[in-house]
Amino acid sequence: MPNALGEALTPSAVSIFEDGEVLVGRAAIDRLVTHPDRTAASFKRAMGSSQLFKLASHSWRAEELSALVLKSLKHDAEAALGEDVSEAIISVPAYFNDTQRKATIDAARLAGLEVGRLINEPTAAALAHGLEHVEEGSFLILDLGGGTFDVSLLHKFEGVMEIKASAGDSQLGGDDFREVVSDLLLERHQLSRDRFTGKDKARMRAEAEKLKRALTDQLGAQYNFAVAGVTINGDLARADFEDRCQSLIRRMKAPIQRAIRDAHIDIGQLDQVVLVGGASRMPLVRNLVARLFRRFPLLHPQPDHIIALGTAVQAALKARDSSLEEIVMTDVCPFTLGTAVIDKRLPGETVMSPIIERNAIVPISRENRYYTASEQQTQIVIEVLQGESIRPSQNILIGQVKVTVPPGPEGKECVDVRYTYDVNGALEVEIKVVSTGQVIRNVFRNQSNLTDQELAKRFADLSSIKILPRDQHENRALLARAERLYAEVVGDTRERIKDLIFWFERCIEDQSRRDIKEVRHQFAAALQQLEGDGF
Repeated sequence: MPNALGEALTPSAVSIFEDGEVLVGRAAIDRLVTHPDRTAASFKRAMGSSQLFKLASHSWRAEELSALVLKSLKHDAEAALGEDVSEAIISVPAYFNDTQRKATIDAARLAGLEVGRLINEPTAAALAHGLEHVEEGSFLILDLGGGTFDVSLLHKFEGVMEIKASAGDSQLGGDDFREVVSDLLLERHQLSRDRFTGKDKARMRAEAEKLKRALTDQLGAQYNFAVAGVTINGDLARADFEDRCQSLIRRMKAPIQRAIRDAHIDIGQLDQVVLVGGASRMPLVRNLVARLFRRFPLLHPQPDHIIALGTAVQAALKARDSSLEEIVMTDVCPFTLGTAVIDKRLPGETVMSPIIERNAIVPISRENRYYTASEQQTQIVIEVLQGESIRPSQNILIGQVKVTVPPGPEGKECVDVRYTYDVNGALEVEIKVVSTGQVIRNVFRNQSNLTDQELAKRFADLSSIKILPRDQHENRALLARAERLYAEVVGDTRERIKDLIFWFERCIEDQSRRDIKEVRHQFAAALQQLEGDGF
């Protein structure tokens, strides 16, 4: 389904105009250069955190910015379908923890969407690659997007697609490779970020992204731009860039090796290695896979779109669409689930006691027995934790369940703690006091981080914000592109762009004109020529 610009891909970027209207997508990316104080991008990593993004005079949570993106997509879908859209299947990084998944659901609810299911991105990629039609085999999916890196190992047999292991790094993606380019330029030209204004930072980010993309297709690339009052120019070789990326490559190798180890599989048993995500276009990523697995990976012609395409297949499977063969999808619990206990070998120290280990196939149910730790203890608190650290404080606290036990000597009373985890991320905790038979149950559903009152308030706030009307989107997008070009050049070229901007603004303000499509075409062609001339 096309967005207002007729494109299938809408970047996750949000910009606020002076009149309060919101612009989402590619045009917002252009405004990062000209209006960095009013624009935000790369906020996916901050989902579920307390980080705030200041746009103009208002501070936004990542969930709210994501809600604006989802709201824009919802409008695009409704325009294409001619009917209201109220439910969505949403893909998330396989390595998103419980808090990040709940934040994603919050964002959808703020956008007026109910989440039918969260699907892990590598699973969606497998569906889009048509692996559901393969009779059987083992497949490794490597998903390197702009902000996250996911690894999933799947096995297909007799109509069942089973995820054997997931791993990843939710703080590693294409943005980090772009920062390597920035650091190289800063060092080469002895520039300090301390001197940078907001516009300087945005300009450096944009130029570094251009260079990173150029080095994907070429062995070297030229640059020539002004930042912090200094004009810098030169050549950057792909070899220098790749040499500086070795620490990121090491970070990529770690979750790949962990997933293979957890799945108890030899790399020679893999039938296919599939690369997806926009950042997977980089040659050094493909070379890494070729070296590790001694084979070329399977590449999708549109790595940016594949996750959405696979999510659409999942939506069709959920709706039991007759055009698809029935397939059973199993998933895994990406993180260990456990509780905090006192370890008698370490006086006063609490440690993580795993109950369901990471990469256990879901649905799953596991039980452990725990004993009182002190004389006359009358209460046991089960802290429901998610994570891999031995230290409870470094894991995610999902919730607590308290149970009363009869007083007695240390270690006399005990409870059986059962965790049951299902495919939708709902965790049921059942605690049974062995001596009395008392049973307490609590279900922690993957519903929301925000309370209903907070959601209602934020939904009302967002409802009052006006997304730019579709019929104005193309005009605003062209102006944002022209303003970015104006900011990037000097001299006569800048004057030419200024004249073009004023001419276009006069044309779209003239209500009597009937040739606005032709005017847009001429304006876009002029901008394209300027960019093609190296500006």
